[in-house]
Amino acid sequence: MLDRLFFPLIAALALAMVALAAVWPQGLGDRSPAPFGHEPVQRTAKVQAAMKRETEASEQRLRSAREAVADMQARTLSPTQ
Repeated sequence: MLDRLFFPLIAALALAMVALAAVWPQGLGDRSPAPFGHEPVQRTAKVQAAMKRETEASEQRLRSAREAVADMQARTLSPTQ
């Protein structure tokens, strides 16, 4: 193939790919421009509630584990047995 045809075609292809990347949906992050964008999954009310429940459950497990360790330490260090 002639270089006069090959390099302009490659340049046009590169520009088309950059233009497509500018408007194509970007996964679960912020929305893309209007015709291609969609609501990110993490921003839906259902997922937000599930994430909140998971965080609260994790914090509760952490609190109960800390209390259990503190109770064990108190029993070990207490003079009355």
